[in-house]
Amino acid sequence: MNLPPAGQAGATESHPPHGTGFTHFANLVAHLAGRPVVFTLCCAIIVLWAVSGPVFRYSDSWQLIINTGTTIITFLMVFLIQNTQNRDGAAMQAKLDELIRVTRAAHDALIRSEDLSEAQLEEIREHCDEPGNDDRPPHSPPHSPPNAT
Repeated sequence: MNLPPAGQAGATESHPPHGTGFTHFANLVAHLAGRPVVFTLCCAIIVLWAVSGPVFRYSDSWQLIINTGTTIITFLMVFLIQNTQNRDGAAMQAKLDELIRVTRAAHDALIRSEDLSEAQLEEIREHCDEPGNDDRPPHSPPHSPPNAT
């Protein structure tokens, strides 16, 4: 993977990130779904559906339309939002790992800590929460800066 040189940003509006068509689509849908106009449009659809109830005599078909529509949209949105959240979480973790790597006083044991078991994480949390404890977490290797020679 080619990272930009230190001090230079990655993807910008003029240089969008590379990704699959699905990634681009998931980002676009997640971005649009969070806008107030989309929420207003969804509310308007629900109001129109509710107002049309007497016209359709509150039939089973009338109820089936909204139930089916909302179920399909919800089902698809779960996967799109999960995809977006997974990538956002991975990007955030990579950024935090990089900060730990370049910070001289940081504990190397915390790098990739998202892969530790609950028991291991709890042990590190307890160690870090002890008053006046500035030592390394348990089983932490000595820190070596990335450019040490």
